[in-house]
Parts: sequence; structure tokens; C-alpha cells
Amino acid sequence: MSFRDVGLYVPTTNVWDVSQIYETEVTSPEFKELLVRLYQNINNIALALNLKDSAYYVEEEFVNGQTFPAVNPAASSSFGRQAYRKVFQFGALPNAATKTLAHGLTVNNTLNFTRIYGCASDKTGFNYIPLPYSSTVAANNIELRLNTTNIVVTTGSNRSAFTQTWIIVEFLKE
Repeated sequence: MSFRDVGLYVPTTNVWDVSQIYETEVTSPEFKELLVRLYQNINNIALALNLKDSAYYVEEEFVNGQTFPAVNPAASSSFGRQAYRKVFQFGALPNAATKTLAHGLTVNNTLNFTRIYGCASDKTGFNYIPLPYSSTVAANNIELRLNTTNIVVTTGSNRSAFTQTWIIVEFLKE
């Protein structure tokens, strides 16, 4: 099976001949066929539900529904590894400085980050910037990174007007 063809494709319309259900004997082949089709549809719904990328952005570790290939597929009994998400309220961006926030994750050689991103909001000037932020003016760049204990944001200019900042971290556990 090619993974480019895999997706959440559950039929939205299933045609059932229900006109004879009340007259069909529960031990008949027709009734058994109906049950098989119902079980198959329920299974398709469960598979699609389990493969979706959940839209929960919460401040605690959360399995987000993304799957990544196993490091050693031959030794893995499942498709891959689940991805986790954790959201942080970072507060105001610093004034041409570095600011840190403890992330509370156990970082070791079995943890792999897949995405680190965010957005900062200037609620007075109505300006919004993605994190990390890249500009043609070097002093306007904003670095976003993690180390073993902290989320680290470094600004090259005064960004303290951006008082509300969300940072999202997504990662894999071995």
C-alpha cells in the first residue's frame, strides 16, 4: 500500500436496503451480511478517527494523532510512533534580549522534536508575528529554540509590545 493514497476517506453516504430488515430472519445470510457491513463501517470510522490530527492545543502533554515512522520498522509491531504536543503561554517577548521558560519535558536521547513554533501578539498595535521570525533586517529576527530544560526566545530588537505569546512544541518519544 502506498502512503500517498492513505487518508481519512470514510464514505459519507452508505446505501442500505433496510426495507426488509424487519422481515428478515436473524439467522439468514442477508442479516449476517448486514451485520458484516455495519461492522466494516464502524471499523472504517474508528480507523479514520484514530488517524486524525487532533486540534487540541492544551498546556499538558497530549497525543495529537500524528504518526511518524518507527526508527527500526522491522522491530516495530505498529505503523510508527505517536507524536505529542504541548502548548506554552510564554508571555511578553523580551526587549532585545533572551527570555526562557521551563518546558518540564524530560529531554534525553529518546526524545525527538518534530516542530517548535508559535505566534506573538501586540494587542495594542494589532500586530502579529510568527515564531521563529525571519526578517531582511537582522535586528528584527526572533530565534526560538529549546534546550534540555527551557524554551529560549531571543529578540534582536525591542519586541516587548508583543505581550501575548503562544509556543507549541511537538515531539516523539522512543
